[in-house]
Amino acid sequence: MLILRAKYLSETAVLPRAGFDFTSGLQSGETLISATTTATVYSGTDPGPGSIVDGPPIISGSVVTQLFTAGIVGVIYKIAVKVVTSLSQILEKEAYLAVISD
Repeated sequence: MLILRAKYLSETAVLPRAGFDFTSGLQSGETLISATTTATVYSGTDPGPGSIVDGPPIISGSVVTQLFTAGIVGVIYKIAVKVVTSLSQILEKEAYLAVISD
């Protein structure tokens, strides 16, 4: 489980900056064909945690990047990035993301 740096409330950012890297789970020649990102509340209260995910994930080779925006100060979100590969594997990376005041 990855712990991301805290995100400021007013900030929209790609986190982690280098993206979620799925290289270690891929076989030779295997590629990512789709990705989804979900957010749930790990700690605190947010009636709409999915709204912290800003737009669709972007696949670049074996790395998935995602923009995150807004959120609620004090909440820690559990982020899950799930991919489907060209060999029909389903791989997932998870991370925690805290939102702090500006």
